[in-house]
Amino acid sequence: MEKTTSKTATMANPDAPTLTTAQRLRGALWGMFAGDALAMPVHWYYDTGAIKRDFGVLRDYQQPKDFHPDSIMSLSSTDKAGRGVQDGDVIGGTILKGKKHHWGQPNRHYHQGMHAGDNTLNLLCARVLLRSINATGRYEPANFLRDYVAFMTAEDSHNDTYAESYHRDFFANYMHGVPPERCAGASGHDTASVGGLVSLPLVVFSLLRHSSPTEANAVAMSHLRLTHSSVELERYAAELFSLLLSLMQVPAPDLATMACASAQQLGFPLAALLKRVDAEQLTDQHVIGGMISPACYIEHSMPAVLYLSARYSNDFEGAMVANNHVGGDNCHRGALLGAILGAALGENAIPQRWITGLSAHAALAEEIDCFAALFS
Repeated sequence: MEKTTSKTATMANPDAPTLTTAQRLRGALWGMFAGDALAMPVHWYYDTGAIKRDFGVLRDYQQPKDFHPDSIMSLSSTDKAGRGVQDGDVIGGTILKGKKHHWGQPNRHYHQGMHAGDNTLNLLCARVLLRSINATGRYEPANFLRDYVAFMTAEDSHNDTYAESYHRDFFANYMHGVPPERCAGASGHDTASVGGLVSLPLVVFSLLRHSSPTEANAVAMSHLRLTHSSVELERYAAELFSLLLSLMQVPAPDLATMACASAQQLGFPLAALLKRVDAEQLTDQHVIGGMISPACYIEHSMPAVLYLSARYSNDFEGAMVANNHVGGDNCHRGALLGAILGAALGENAIPQRWITGLSAHAALAEEIDCFAALFS
């Protein structure tokens, strides 16, 4: 593969351990699933005091509470993206079969009935992609779409109770006979959401050996368009792509510097913010929640990911715990954070209890081993 010309590709840290591509790839994948599962019980908590009240310091996998203090699932449409009435049958009829009754109840947890160490729906869809790639040894969009539709429409294929807007729009179109490759919904207020990027690392890594950076980026953007119609989201996706690619190419990357460079490309002055954080002894809640929204919108969530990546560039556990406690869309943010830190630090930087504690650990280990053998 030709080397990227991105500035981040030259940012090495002479004090960092030199890791193989396989170690970085495995770290990124385990990091994705761990970051999501850790945040799952407090996903979309916006009252950070409630996180501490309900779970203490969230350092390990826990089961969600029945009562979610900030849930607005009862306001979400069951027939399309966003908010609306709940008389539609996309939820309950086409996807999430048997789970529609959870949607109309006030303060019902988004992940009602899930267990400690479980992954949320978007990460389960990332596993669908992972298995699809493993089956043929390459990324094939038609294979992914076939497997995605089969997984989402099958009864009891997973135990999550919530589906983001893009899933609802996709299957509203599918119900009306639209071919899967054209089922992505029209751009809406929450299309440019961090949840749309959690499968992107798999596409990036699957193209490492066989494509130029330009070709690989084009494929990654095409994959994103299968489910998301958003030029704005693509801008952030391209920067995530560049960062992940650089992390995999530099033997000992300087993640803090690389994250600041990525943030600068997005118009976010992260280097200056980190200096202010140190000078004023600001907490993570001052930054994410005070200066940056903890919500899903990509213009806030990606800067939040880069901030945590830089501040905790050598501390995988510290980064994940911090991500849990700033609330908001911490599951999808945590998945990207886990992928970035895992790629930078390798599998051994992830606490072993977080790897073995994942509910699907045995199956995931086989899937990740297969993927790493193909592409590292």
